[in-house]
Amino acid sequence: MSRLQVVSGKGGTGKTTVAAALALALATEGKRTLLVEVEGRQGIAQLFETEALPYEERKIAVAPGGGEVYALAIDPELALLDYLQMFYKLGGAGRALKKLGAIDFATTIAPGLRDVLLTGKACEAVRRKEKSGRYTYDYVVMDAPPTGRITRFLNVNDEVAGLAKIGPIHNQAQAVMRVLKSPETAVHLVTLLEEMPVQETADGIAELRSAKLPVGRIIVNMVRPELLDFDELELSRAVPRTAVAKSLSTAGLGGARRGGNAERLVEPLLAQAEEYAERYTLEHEQRGVLGELGLPLHELPLLAEGMDLAGLYELATELRQQGIS
Repeated sequence: MSRLQVVSGKGGTGKTTVAAALALALATEGKRTLLVEVEGRQGIAQLFETEALPYEERKIAVAPGGGEVYALAIDPELALLDYLQMFYKLGGAGRALKKLGAIDFATTIAPGLRDVLLTGKACEAVRRKEKSGRYTYDYVVMDAPPTGRITRFLNVNDEVAGLAKIGPIHNQAQAVMRVLKSPETAVHLVTLLEEMPVQETADGIAELRSAKLPVGRIIVNMVRPELLDFDELELSRAVPRTAVAKSLSTAGLGGARRGGNAERLVEPLLAQAEEYAERYTLEHEQRGVLGELGLPLHELPLLAEGMDLAGLYELATELRQQGIS
């Protein structure tokens, strides 16, 4: 597995949930994972039912087998102060610039600079080693921006390296791109079995490949259970309504007399079956579209009880069982 796992997806597909479950799955059996948030929404803190994350790496969960999940919410302003200290030794001067509002001004007027700082901080965590020579984190999982922005977000350092031909900015941008365009990185896309998310996933994969960024896997989230298969759906369309009413009556759902409960249930049940058939057909078609994209495909179930910490561990187990960790 690549050491930097980037998770993107159309808004509403649950990419933050998938990123959190992936971090737990990768931390199994004594591994250490860093889960990075870059959009400032504090979605990770909500999922793990903890207080808002500060700009520091904090342990938030223990995975099966004793592994640990740390989390970091990257603040662009503080990341810029880190950058100024690291490359220009401007610790005190950098803090003075922050007080004057210069840091906030710089990150606001130059959105590309924000992305440079966010990706740079994540890649620094990937490369960081302890005194023993071991990597501080076995894996870094990034809850990245949505699919429509992911390629530009990851590729921004290429643009910066082209603008700054020499010096520490150029060198830092190149170092980041060496990580992002190497086998150390994999970009996973989260989708639903619906037309718009699937189309955006296909477009996102094409853009990532065009930019020579390493595409990993497709993760289909919130998959509803299959209640009826194709043959059963065909039977529901062909069976006479009287036969359905009789079967309901035999099952104890109303009397057999005309107008009884059984007959009143027939139309609503067949309407539900037709609605399910339409969804079944759509989902089957979208699976076909995803299958043609030539990437490993994983599916995570829709949790009937909703998403909570226990559900997060359940999804992590599902990912491990599907061989993603």
